[in-house]
Amino acid sequence: MARKRRWGWSPAPLLPLAAALLAAALLVDVAEPRAVNNVHDLSGELYSEIRELLSMHRALHQRGEACGLGAAPAPVHPRLVPNWPLHGPPPLGQVAGVAVALNGFPVVFHRGARVFNSQSFNESHNFQFVEEGPIPEDTVLTLDPDNGDVLAGWGRDLFFMPHSITIDNRGNTWLTDVALHQVFKFGPGDTKPSLILGKRLAPGPAEDQLCMPTDVAVASTGEVFVSDGYCNARVLKYDPAGALLRVYPSQELLQLQVPHSVALLERLDLVCVADRENRRVVCPSAELRAERAPGPPVSVRPEELGRVFAIASFGDYLYAVNGYTHTTPSLRVGGFTLDPAAEAVIDKWGPPQGMSNPHAVAVSPDGSALYVAEIGPNRVWKFDLPQAA
Repeated sequence: MARKRRWGWSPAPLLPLAAALLAAALLVDVAEPRAVNNVHDLSGELYSEIRELLSMHRALHQRGEACGLGAAPAPVHPRLVPNWPLHGPPPLGQVAGVAVALNGFPVVFHRGARVFNSQSFNESHNFQFVEEGPIPEDTVLTLDPDNGDVLAGWGRDLFFMPHSITIDNRGNTWLTDVALHQVFKFGPGDTKPSLILGKRLAPGPAEDQLCMPTDVAVASTGEVFVSDGYCNARVLKYDPAGALLRVYPSQELLQLQVPHSVALLERLDLVCVADRENRRVVCPSAELRAERAPGPPVSVRPEELGRVFAIASFGDYLYAVNGYTHTTPSLRVGGFTLDPAAEAVIDKWGPPQGMSNPHAVAVSPDGSALYVAEIGPNRVWKFDLPQAA
């Protein structure tokens, strides 16, 4: 079902008018000089409006040309589901990650009794408490989408410091562990990984190493993007079998500082990165289409965004959550809807009582629900994405 745009309007119907106004303005410029004494000069405003219309049209055109269609519908405003979970939050540790399975059930990745704090790693990024062993609790929990109850769990004695969870369009579950410095792929229903990226407990910058990897995004064609992460400050692109294809950044104009989350906008052929300490979302070309020459990265960096912790794609748009920004403590912590093509925030959302430390965000495959995982308090929020007529 098509959604109405919640914000703004399409400039396409006004383009002929803009062209006519521009032509008239040019004729005026040629035919007669403007008087400027004690007269309000409208030409600057006129050109400004025309430029804005044309700029909006270019943004829409860029979105549409990716797939030969018009602009994708804008996402609707997330609406909090009150009293969810119905029976109160389940006993969770730090909820580092949340994803949504193909059947619409939310799945969380939590740390049990283990806590990520300033004592967890040394200056060489080695985990300080290896001798404690892996977390003895089920760290991957499936929740009931209706009431939030825990339905199933697995992952005990496997992970040392969970960070993110991604479920791809084939039902594979991808998990990152910042203490192990590895990424794991589990097939549907499996509890043993079918693919592991990185070397166990061995952080480093080499091509076969990771250093505190933070997130995974998987293209519909199977390519895998890993944000790597707290210490390497890069994004790695792999083929479906785990062979390295590309390392971002490869040029000076894309310097990352704690790439904390990653998401794909496939229609636009962009891979978007929550560049946390640079307080922006930056989107270079994902290079998924050989026929399209990669363009310069786009960047969403309004002052109100602060430190971006997580992003999730929705068509040509992103849902994002930020966190406490030390240099600007007055900034609102909560949810944002971003339009990368316009490099702008187009909506703000969240629970009325606000959030403290949101760490992950995920959208259901059918686009009907959105979940936010929060660390301290350790909980999951559910939002409806109501279908517009």
